[in-house]
Amino acid sequence: MSSRTTRSQQSILHLLKQIDRAISAQDLYVELQNSDRSIGLATVYRSLEALKLRGVVQSRTVNNESLYSLVESDTHYLTCLGCGTSIPLEDCPVSELEAILYQSLPFKIYYHTLEFFGMCLPCQLQLDSPIARE
Repeated sequence: MSSRTTRSQQSILHLLKQIDRAISAQDLYVELQNSDRSIGLATVYRSLEALKLRGVVQSRTVNNESLYSLVESDTHYLTCLGCGTSIPLEDCPVSELEAILYQSLPFKIYYHTLEFFGMCLPCQLQLDSPIARE
């Protein structure tokens, strides 16, 4: 695995810094095309994978779609299975565990994610409505 950052990877990193949110590979591809950076979709996927393996980019899956963002801090979410809304959690309930793992195992930790799945209140109410039961 090469540690050299390619032009495609540099373009992706630059765009991820600009948008400052998680984005799908397809949307990233469209944004790159709109900014006159001609990169093929397959190259976007390969570049994202290479950046993930270097610990620079992270991904999470929401509604069966991978979303990519820069690794800046650990992420924690409550994610609704109904509408896909993700609510970020401020405090990290597993930071102590990460420190223990880092010290006790020969494993380089780049980042971690923690996600709880369930139903937000609007989706719960929609499921409980008489119309939803029909």
